[in-house]
Amino acid sequence: MSSRARQTTASTCCYCGVGCGVLIEHDDERILGVSGDPAHPANFGKLCSKGASLHLTGDLAARALYPELRLGKGLGRTRTDWDSAMDHAAEVFAETIREHGPDSVAFYISGQLLTEDYYAFNKLARALVGTNNIDSNSRLCMSSAVVGYKRSLGADAPPCSYEDIEQADTLLIIGSNMAYAHPILFRRLEAAKAGNPQMKVIVVDPRRTDTCELADLHLAIAPGSDVALLHGVLHLLLEQGRIDHAFIEAHTEGFDALQSLAADYTPARVAGLCAISEADLRRCAEWIGRSPRFLSLWCMGVNQSTAGTAKNAAIINLHLATGQIGQPGSGPFSLTGQPNAMGGRETGSLSNLLPGHREVANPEHRAEVAAYWGIDRLPEKPGLSAIELFEAVGSGRIKALWIVCTNPAQSMPDQQRIHQALSDCPFVVVQEAFSTTETCRFADLLLPAASWGEKEGTVTNSERRVSRVRRAVPAPGEARADWSITCDFARRLEARLPGTPAGLFAFSNPEQLFEEYKVLTRRRDLDLSGLGYGLLEARGPQQWPFPQGAEQGTPRLYGDGQFPSVNGRARFIAEAYQSPKEKRDERYPLTLNTGRLRDQWHGMSRTGTAARLFAHVEEPLLGLHPQDLAQRQLEDGRLVEVRSRRGALVLRVQADASLQPGQAFLPMHWGDRFLKGLGVNALTLPAFDPLSKQPELKHAGIEVQAIDLPWTFQALVEGDVQQRLQALRPLCDGFAHASFALVGRETSALVMRAAHHHAPAAALLDQLHQHLGLNDGPVMRYDDPRDEPGCMPINKRVRIEDSRLSGFALSGESRARNWLRELWQNQISLDDDTGRALRRWLLAPVESPPGETRSRAGKTLCTCMDVSETAVRESIERGCDLAALKQNLGCGTGCGSCVPEIKRLLALQTIEA
Repeated sequence: MSSRARQTTASTCCYCGVGCGVLIEHDDERILGVSGDPAHPANFGKLCSKGASLHLTGDLAARALYPELRLGKGLGRTRTDWDSAMDHAAEVFAETIREHGPDSVAFYISGQLLTEDYYAFNKLARALVGTNNIDSNSRLCMSSAVVGYKRSLGADAPPCSYEDIEQADTLLIIGSNMAYAHPILFRRLEAAKAGNPQMKVIVVDPRRTDTCELADLHLAIAPGSDVALLHGVLHLLLEQGRIDHAFIEAHTEGFDALQSLAADYTPARVAGLCAISEADLRRCAEWIGRSPRFLSLWCMGVNQSTAGTAKNAAIINLHLATGQIGQPGSGPFSLTGQPNAMGGRETGSLSNLLPGHREVANPEHRAEVAAYWGIDRLPEKPGLSAIELFEAVGSGRIKALWIVCTNPAQSMPDQQRIHQALSDCPFVVVQEAFSTTETCRFADLLLPAASWGEKEGTVTNSERRVSRVRRAVPAPGEARADWSITCDFARRLEARLPGTPAGLFAFSNPEQLFEEYKVLTRRRDLDLSGLGYGLLEARGPQQWPFPQGAEQGTPRLYGDGQFPSVNGRARFIAEAYQSPKEKRDERYPLTLNTGRLRDQWHGMSRTGTAARLFAHVEEPLLGLHPQDLAQRQLEDGRLVEVRSRRGALVLRVQADASLQPGQAFLPMHWGDRFLKGLGVNALTLPAFDPLSKQPELKHAGIEVQAIDLPWTFQALVEGDVQQRLQALRPLCDGFAHASFALVGRETSALVMRAAHHHAPAAALLDQLHQHLGLNDGPVMRYDDPRDEPGCMPINKRVRIEDSRLSGFALSGESRARNWLRELWQNQISLDDDTGRALRRWLLAPVESPPGETRSRAGKTLCTCMDVSETAVRESIERGCDLAALKQNLGCGTGCGSCVPEIKRLLALQTIEA
């Protein structure tokens, strides 16, 4: 234990776009704890299960600690020093640019970068390299919202504040499972509705999610039918006279065309297209039309679509038609996915944007930025968006690719093509904090980056609030801040590209980058020229616009009816409903939707290092309606093959009554590291919205069928979990199915599951046991080769250390897997009388030893307080209500994310009674 004094540093969470303030407890060397910052206006001290576990993530064994260089394709990487690494990168990029032109290189960056990092990369790509081939993974989550705001309102600026959630009378939540994706905002909504029972909450989602538990009306529309629904609501508002004609006349244009289009969306037609009742559609329109304050909230379910921009426009149309914008409790409010996707939009970090909400296609905008940077001109040729960029990598047009703080080998759709493109690219640089990501496998040069708690800068959250990110501890090994790596590379590239101006990257700290960048926002719609590190230190997080001389930020926009368009008017967008691109047919009759889990984040590069965050859901499970399971004669929990037009996966299926028949759901988080088969996005399609270029990640045609895999393997072993996972994962490529997870609370263990058509060769099984640490030492063994035809060989290993079970592996027969895991989890001593009696059953083919009556704990329902579902069910059976459960077990008293699930169990008990 360190003898250094404990300190507290205020910073910002690195997960979703809520932008919660956190207090980092540390000793100048290590992060020791995390709590919510009561002074931060985004969360007032609350944290979700992910944020509250931040101090448990970032296992050093998963971190990139020093530069690594591959000396040739097909070879491994070797450690190198920073000077050699950066000189090599600069030489390769300079040579590629000289031989093939500036558009032969590209940069793919991330919404988890800080604003200062973003700005450095934009200047590098556009001012120095001379290419617009720079795009962000925000293209996958928020680009449809960007286009939606710009087309309708004139600028990419969410006009609302979080406090509008408390002040609204009617909320429309569409394409967002807030309870999982933005838990702290959902807690605010729960509290607001509890304080104002007259508030109406409408949730539009094909699934019945935890968010729907709060809904007064749940519209379970057919996947992809959002535009039809919203036009149908407008049709009824027109019919009922619930339109603000004075606002429309004074502040908008294009209403006549929209009114004409809406006439076609009669209640009967919309009910049919959306697969909802006409009565529910009318109720939705009535609540919106009568509401004095109407707020809409949306996220990926709207944006990740080939019609994403049309959906955004249709939402904004409702607000313009009713005049519900710019006032407390009203407005169209997109919820940002990543912690600094907004900062990326502000600095121009999409291929079609420039800093300060400027456009690449606008000659005046290019001239303004070029003059400020002191260069002759910026490149005119449009850059490649994410899907286009990786297509260009695959075709050989992009010959050098720099990837920063993102994991396209997990997150992009159609993973087969992405992996092939990265394999074929002549030179791939990956700048990353976690060396374990799928993308790092393809790095010809791996550059270790500082991570959360180790760097300085700013981020902007969903409500346009700029917060400081502060360094609490030094980065491990030789890891460096992203802006520092970028500027170092840029200076070396300057020296190798003749004719480029020198001194563009003379930055020695992130504050200098912020000070240069903010001038590019002056007199723009997002003006934050009045902000600076000193002001943020003195006054705390602030919302833009915050022009020079301002005393405070701007809580909401357009209250005066003036919009940042050419003529000062907002614009109605009239676009007809179009059905999703990928149609269901006899081969692929099910529609796959993807989404988030409560306790995991994106591709699990960070959350995948914390065993606690696997406790609620431990493996990827495909949800199907019970009717679809029955039609396919599938049992809940069995392995199935899921196939789309692009790829296939083998995973476990579960009955999910929250879905409609014909629909399927799969969490987005599992990639090729934790699930054999390139992960969830092996199934998704790369079709994208024609305007936003955002891909369709929510709608893919699939089929599910049983798969017979008689050989099974299950293992659990504690200690060295990252190293074991890294060693074991490649050994599973030959299996039909393999998945991994971390489990435990005080002690972490790796869980491995595998299955195949036949038993593996003895040598491979021996390798698995070796990497699991089950070949040598205090290990009990059982081997039955069973050479008879049709018999599966059986191999078992159980490790006992310090009088308790510390690991096991069962292959060919695994009935004891659950009770062995309970032995490990409960730290049962095997040396007392009871334990010695249990020893004789450790290798037996039994589900539990005779006389063993302890009930299984089941999954963890409350991650914060480590309360199992079994404990909650047993307490409910004894008559506990929610208040008693909170008092007796502590569940629901931390982040509160488990409360909707607990309420369902209480309701189920009432029904059963």
